[in-house]
Amino acid sequence: MSTGAYSQLVFSQSPASPRFSSLHQSTIGSFRALASRQLLSKSHTSFLPVRLSNTVRSAMKSYKLSELTPTEVDNLKARPRINFSSIFSTVQPIVDDVRNRGDAAVKDYTLRFDKVELEKIIVNVNELPDPELDEAVRESFDVAYSNIYAFHAAQKPVEKVVENMKGVRCKRVARSISSVGLYVPGGTAVLPSTALMLSIPAQIAGCKTIVLATPPSSDGSICKEVLYCAKKAGVTHILKAGGAQAISAMAWGTATCPKVEKIYGPGNQYVTAAKMILQNSEAMVSIDMPAGPSEVLVIADKYASPVHIAADLLSQAEHGPDSQVVLVIAGDGVDIKAIDEEITKQCNSLPRGDFASKALSHSFTVFARDMVEAVTFSNMYAPEHLIINVQDAEKWESFIENAGSVFLGQWTPESVGDYASGTNHVLPTYGGRPCKTWSSCGNHGSSRRLGCS
Repeated sequence: MSTGAYSQLVFSQSPASPRFSSLHQSTIGSFRALASRQLLSKSHTSFLPVRLSNTVRSAMKSYKLSELTPTEVDNLKARPRINFSSIFSTVQPIVDDVRNRGDAAVKDYTLRFDKVELEKIIVNVNELPDPELDEAVRESFDVAYSNIYAFHAAQKPVEKVVENMKGVRCKRVARSISSVGLYVPGGTAVLPSTALMLSIPAQIAGCKTIVLATPPSSDGSICKEVLYCAKKAGVTHILKAGGAQAISAMAWGTATCPKVEKIYGPGNQYVTAAKMILQNSEAMVSIDMPAGPSEVLVIADKYASPVHIAADLLSQAEHGPDSQVVLVIAGDGVDIKAIDEEITKQCNSLPRGDFASKALSHSFTVFARDMVEAVTFSNMYAPEHLIINVQDAEKWESFIENAGSVFLGQWTPESVGDYASGTNHVLPTYGGRPCKTWSSCGNHGSSRRLGCS
């Protein structure tokens, strides 16, 4: 039984950090709120939504912690409510149907929800030709793969023999989970980075069967960027399906889709509901965690750039209308007007600006007297992503207790961790128990520990 939850930390105190020596300073800057839409615009502009309005205004509420009662402060940790009871009633019939009809049910739901008619739902990756990518895109994926692999390979457990008494030797050994299922979303955006984040730990752990599920393109093909990452990271099968039907197919197994022992990956509310239902079913499948909407908490002082603060907030707000972002102002001297103006300016330039503006409507700013009060609030809130954009940020590392992934310093945007620094972006979210007890995706999740004596 694991009793520790671990946050990942990325350190970069200057644009010349050796950690990002292969990236130009301007590239580091572009990783902020622009990172996701730059990737999408390469070859998947069809995924970008049509703007619904011409102007978006920042609508974040604000609170001063010193003026709130303990109950009012505690209430701020609440996330936008998800009505899982109604979602379960929608997902359960899909789970049951896939169990009974297998491939046929997956094809029917793919036609119904994705408007794609499939001849077969599973393809063997080794039978597929290498996809053709622009050289710059391919090199970017290769850099990301190398960094992610190096970070996760360093997590491999080291066997240690303990002789408790003369002649009695004990040790703990790691063994891979034989078959795993990985879910890579593909609704409003394509996420090849998630393919890397999920596949590489399974590859390092030595999982024999790795099934990657992702919704097909309109012509029934697999996104070429996702395919490139899947092939590079050792995926064995690709399930051309999304949603609850994909999770169900991997959990139960079908005539063509291998049954897996554990399922990983983020997804919408229906994907999360399917994972929760199936882990308590006769499918006897484990899951990594029930993911919630994306979120970030940014702690900023008077030395932080308003441009960077706005970009970091919007990098998560643009994920979807149910995302939540929180800005914690530490101390005096922060130009909050400049930050608000920058949020409005950048939000209006985002292809996903309408998603971001809806997320901002239930997000907020809190004013803390100092860093102690700011960090205390952050530990209570327990964010998925925590950015500490203050002077001498690294000295606060030891005070951070609850967060999925932590980014320290003025030159460490969360988007770098999403793509290429090496840490994993599949994280516990939705506060409370998830971010206080669960850890990010890693090798430990793709293997088991056995006690030997």
